[in-house]
Amino acid sequence: MVTGMMMRMVFYAPIIGIGGVIRALNKSANMWWIIALAVLVLLGLIAVVFAISLPKFKIMQNLVDRLNLVMREHLTGMMVIRAFNKQDDEATRFDQANRDLTGTSLFVNRVMVIMMPLMMFVMNALAISIIWVGSHQVAESTMQVGDMMAFMQYAMQIVMAFLMLTMMFIFLPRASVSGDRIADVLETGISITDPQQPQPFPEPFLGEIEFRDVSFRYPDALDDVLHDITFTARPGQTTAFIGSTGSGKSTVVNLIPRFCDVTAGAILVDGVDIRQVRQSDLRDRIGYVPQRGLLFSGTVESNLRYADEHASPAALQEAADIAQATEFIVSKPEGLAAEIAQGGANVSGGQKQRLAIARAIVKKPPIYIFDDSFSALDFRTDAALRKALKLKTGGSTVLIVTQRVATVKGADQIIVLDEGRVVGKGTHQELMESCEPYREIAYSQLSKEELA
Repeated sequence: MVTGMMMRMVFYAPIIGIGGVIRALNKSANMWWIIALAVLVLLGLIAVVFAISLPKFKIMQNLVDRLNLVMREHLTGMMVIRAFNKQDDEATRFDQANRDLTGTSLFVNRVMVIMMPLMMFVMNALAISIIWVGSHQVAESTMQVGDMMAFMQYAMQIVMAFLMLTMMFIFLPRASVSGDRIADVLETGISITDPQQPQPFPEPFLGEIEFRDVSFRYPDALDDVLHDITFTARPGQTTAFIGSTGSGKSTVVNLIPRFCDVTAGAILVDGVDIRQVRQSDLRDRIGYVPQRGLLFSGTVESNLRYADEHASPAALQEAADIAQATEFIVSKPEGLAAEIAQGGANVSGGQKQRLAIARAIVKKPPIYIFDDSFSALDFRTDAALRKALKLKTGGSTVLIVTQRVATVKGADQIIVLDEGRVVGKGTHQELMESCEPYREIAYSQLSKEELA
């Protein structure tokens, strides 16, 4: 809006103002001080208003964010609010956020409203001053009445040019705040970058992943969340990660696609440090299913093709079969053309996870990462999916993060994490004999007969 106004006013107003000054001085050069005084008063008025309103506009932008946040929490947490009978409390919270914004907005608008009467006062005072001084010059026969009237018109033209610029200054503080917020985002440096001379992966690509004494801490954190993690995940094998909540399981697998970079140590894929290859080359070889299965608005087919837009209908069908998603897809009259709402709001949590898994399978990558991707599935579907997945991904490196012992029982290698450290490594039977934390998790979920 400000850019559009600048095109129409900021370039147009100076032409009117400068032209008015030249023509006015031609009519009566000795009355220039009247126009100069009026312009100085206008500039001072604009400066005062700008100084008062700019801090308030910054506060107002934050209050708009606060109001939007409260409203969004109300809409997304509607069921929780009702379940705990917190409607009145949340209405009060919204009312407070609304009142804070209203109070600041009223203050800013009152400041802006005062501007126009003051501007009109300056214009009328200017006209009276010109008539007062000009009438004396007319009486002394040093100026014609027509010249005095022309001078007054040119003076008004000059002041109108400044008034046009003033309209810009009304919008400029808020535009300045908004521009600064956008600039903060645009100027944020990228922490994960490609090397200047990237290395290629060796061919044929196998997908062996090796962690060498990897430690990691989040930016500005005081302590590491991962400590000296060392293991190797080999092609054709399933490596599972299990541990208590907050033990660092998801953090470990998120380091592989370089969503974050290690603080110490190195992660090697087929013997190459992942920091030495292009991010696109690395991620092209990974099928990633996040903890929250995210779907995009469109259709079932468009979401599956997100992994490979050239995938054949047979490949889409095979991926849906492996992910145990075929049953609910064919139950819809449109089949693969069934609409998916924004964020997958019109499908259940289990259906969302199965579609996310199918999307990764469509890609047919040599490395699969499942970050707690079976949590919304019942045990029967979970078992069927893992069995089909094992047949399909026989030659791939598979990494699974889970809380379920039943999901990891058949894994070739289980990594047990506790507070960011590896406290156990091996198969299910080996860990049941040697790893106390794993035994505690196992006995808390399954009976001795089921663990046998």
